[in-house]
Amino acid sequence: MRFRGIHSAEDIISLVQEIGFLPFFRNGIEGFSIADLCAPELWMSDDIEGPWEWKGPIARTKTCVYGKFFAGKAGYISTEWFPDFANYRRDGYDFDARFDDELASYKDKGIYDAIAVNGEILSKTLKEKCNYRKGGNKGFDSVITRLQMQTYVNIADFVYLKDRFGQTYGWGVAQYSTPEAMFGQEFATSAYQRDPEESKERILAHLTELLPDAPEKQIRKMLG
Repeated sequence: MRFRGIHSAEDIISLVQEIGFLPFFRNGIEGFSIADLCAPELWMSDDIEGPWEWKGPIARTKTCVYGKFFAGKAGYISTEWFPDFANYRRDGYDFDARFDDELASYKDKGIYDAIAVNGEILSKTLKEKCNYRKGGNKGFDSVITRLQMQTYVNIADFVYLKDRFGQTYGWGVAQYSTPEAMFGQEFATSAYQRDPEESKERILAHLTELLPDAPEKQIRKMLG
């Protein structure tokens, strides 16, 4: 299936709502990413905004969920499909139950709890609270990616820092949240009545129909 080209944030929102899943980066399935579908001139332009700048505004609409969900890389999932995705990836576990069963580390718990308590928190502040600075804990990127892959954490926004003159600078800083905090307590668990394997097969069937030319092995690899 060929997808229409992307020229705006609204195009991304519309496409995600239509097809359910949209990776940000190329992933081995031709034509199935924002990198494939977005016009080259919109990337890294000084004059016009593009996919990098749209991430925060799209996340703030709450029409889809954004995070590192696809083989450790970022992408969007519609609110329609995210509950099944969370059911599959969490394998029936809320985070506390996963930790109690010794399937999550103390580092995972420290970062997850800091996000859950605050509702939303900038990555810079999160690192400070959890002592990920020089001489402190290591492996922040691995932990925060794992929590996103398990769907316990998502990215709610990207915030641009300002200098003393009030001018923004640099890349947007990720602001983390949990699906429960951002979309409501029952949102991510609304597919828990299904077996996690059933949710996985529902997603696989949907993507196989959506991507008839893609090898099933590649779709499964992207799903993790």
